[in-house]
Amino acid sequence: MRAFVVDTATRTGRLAELPVPVAGAGELLVRVLACALCRTDLHILDGELAAPRAHVVPGHQIVGEVVGDGRRVCIAWLASACGVCPACTSGHENLCPYARFTGLDRDGGFADYVTVDERFALPCPPGRTPEAIAPLLCAGAIGGRALGLAGAAERLGIYGFGAAAHLVTQLARAQGRRVLAFTRPGDAARQAFARSLGVVWAGGTDERPPEPLDAAILFAPAGELVPRALAAVAPGGTVVCAEIHMSDIPSFPYALLWGERVLRSVANVTRRDVADVLALAARAEVTTYPLAEVARAFDDLRSGRLRGSAVIV
Repeated sequence: MRAFVVDTATRTGRLAELPVPVAGAGELLVRVLACALCRTDLHILDGELAAPRAHVVPGHQIVGEVVGDGRRVCIAWLASACGVCPACTSGHENLCPYARFTGLDRDGGFADYVTVDERFALPCPPGRTPEAIAPLLCAGAIGGRALGLAGAAERLGIYGFGAAAHLVTQLARAQGRRVLAFTRPGDAARQAFARSLGVVWAGGTDERPPEPLDAAILFAPAGELVPRALAAVAPGGTVVCAEIHMSDIPSFPYALLWGERVLRSVANVTRRDVADVLALAARAEVTTYPLAEVARAFDDLRSGRLRGSAVIV
């Protein structure tokens, strides 16, 4: 089968021919129909997120068909969890110390076939195409989890307007929230895209919003945005860092945190997070690429040329 393999030592990726994987006990063999590209995949390729193996096939927003019975299933970032530790038994399997992740600990969906623990293969919602579903499995789910951690914020700032941001904007607008979007300075096209989704203001990350925020979600992996977001939220507000990897956060005066502001992170997602977002009506704007052009999709993500989500089909 074809697969996009990342050499974690050289931080390079290439399309290769690999044997079709064999499903073990309790696993399913799945033919991949679509797999959305996530910034986490880019972090793995760039070595910013350490992989435990010398070679890995990334991709963790997978829609496919089970070989043998044709069922359509969704495969997300969380590949397995122990089920018995305090995190798992309290509903926080995303924090399981024994968790394994798709496209990192086990090969992911930038391939013709993938195997999955059948307990972590979620049913696909009917009536949607694979490329429409795939971005919801991480960008949508992590956005939904981050939105929940932002609390009942009426004025919500979103820093970094990519795949997750354009989905969470739809969720927030459906809840009656006012959304303010922050893009790379001078990115007029992305600001126009944000306005088309109903945000009340769009500007650069170097700008102050026209009104105080009740909460902010950071989808950009830039640590220097944390003090800016803290400065933009009102007392009692929350800043949620939704990236799995972020550059170092610079020191900042305590005054930015004072006033009972809260700074917190999002770590992974649960199966419930994925199921919840699949039940909602958020629609991803997608650009599709054939498997042979995964490298081009990575380049488009890195350069900021993407609008919405990239999906490998």
